[in-house]
Amino acid sequence: MASSDSSSCCASCLHLKDKCPRPRGLLSLVVTKGCLFALLFGVVWSITGSECLPGGNLFGVVVLFIVSVLGGKLVGMIRLPTLPPFPPLLGMLLAGLLLHNLPYVTQAVSVHAAWSSALRNIALSIILTRAGLGLDPSALSRLKAVCLRLAIGPCVVEASVVAMVSHFLLGLPWVWGFILGFVLAAVSPAVVVPSMLLLQREGFGVEKGIPTLLMAAGSFDDILAITGFSTCLGIAFSTGSTWMNILKGLLEVVGGVVAGLVLGLFLCWFPSKDQEDLVLRRTLMLLGLSIFSVFFSHVIGFAGAGGLCTLVLSFLAALGWKTDKAPVASMVGLSWDVFQPLLFGLIGAEITIASLDPSTVGLGLACIGTGLLVRLLVTFLLVHYGGFDLKEKLFIAVAWLPKATVQAAIGSKALDLAREGEDETLVKFGMDVLTLAVLAILTTAPIGALGIGLAGPRLLTRQARADDTEGGATTPSSNGIGQEKDSVTLESKL
Repeated sequence: MASSDSSSCCASCLHLKDKCPRPRGLLSLVVTKGCLFALLFGVVWSITGSECLPGGNLFGVVVLFIVSVLGGKLVGMIRLPTLPPFPPLLGMLLAGLLLHNLPYVTQAVSVHAAWSSALRNIALSIILTRAGLGLDPSALSRLKAVCLRLAIGPCVVEASVVAMVSHFLLGLPWVWGFILGFVLAAVSPAVVVPSMLLLQREGFGVEKGIPTLLMAAGSFDDILAITGFSTCLGIAFSTGSTWMNILKGLLEVVGGVVAGLVLGLFLCWFPSKDQEDLVLRRTLMLLGLSIFSVFFSHVIGFAGAGGLCTLVLSFLAALGWKTDKAPVASMVGLSWDVFQPLLFGLIGAEITIASLDPSTVGLGLACIGTGLLVRLLVTFLLVHYGGFDLKEKLFIAVAWLPKATVQAAIGSKALDLAREGEDETLVKFGMDVLTLAVLAILTTAPIGALGIGLAGPRLLTRQARADDTEGGATTPSSNGIGQEKDSVTLESKL
């Protein structure tokens, strides 16, 4: 009897279950994600306490990340006719700027300076790792002379011009002028590297190795700028001999290269190919050594060596992995997707609009514009004997304009050191450097990204890809209708 009642009850429940509507689609997705977020918050709160509440570091980092991602997506959705979308990093930068300057929000969403500095250094190590993995050794060997000229010439000349102009316009001391010059002279891997990888994948400029040339020269350009910046920063805050500080800068370069060679060879051998989850382990080892190199170089007082070590070890590891480097590069790219919003959001959060001096902004834009004009001319002249035609030289000059990643990573370091010394004059100089770094990002990143997206398909010759040949597609000529169609397609992707 009891068994019969139980069976009847179960049948009734099943009948009701079939008739009750089940949540699906958007409602189910929202409820599921909301529950996951609440569970995650509950676990983190139970461990960290007030750190994940408003005013705590974890709360500030999470909110900044979410708002920066949303800002990047909104800016990326802005599309003008026949133009590629604006780079998302602008939205990320503006999101951090907005969070820091809204009343009441500033107190709730704050990140400690030590946390901010650490996250920016991690982001810098990741983008340099991506640059090292993206280098093409064969094209690099063909273009080593022009690569060296392109990496050194524009950076040094622009840094010198900006130092001179800022000394007379902004009243910066010479050493602070060169600090600003090397901050502004670095080209942006965050804009150049993804654009060059896309051009390379589409076959534009591949025959002459232009994407590889720009990625390689851009990486060395950044290292030179970071090394010059670190050397000048040491001179500005050091009481020792100037020549000893210059010698220290040279030791940073040599030490970074040697350490990168040793660690790169280690990654070629370990982990071995017979291990499980090889791609994951290689990625973790690569990123771990890269981040450790950047932080350890700061601990021992040789900050410029960490970036160079990261570039060399990732390039050497990719050389040893050969064709197996592609999945590792893909996973490193995923880590950059996480840290890019944090990097640009944090640098935007360093600027207080109310404290900006309009005259500093105006004169700063004059300094940036003068440096960019000189950089364009010098770049065009230095690639004159590289075997490129007029259109390719124009493209290389345009691609050498955008500033973003290095400016975001090191633009606030001088200000941080000045605040530690509590010298108001040095704090003002540091704030001027940071302000101009942000202005450079806001002005040159969109111009450079749009310039690459528009000029690449129009000025570079497209090499036929394997899938084009297999599908029966005709190889587009450098000025034919086929390339015009590919140009529109590539612009939409960029």
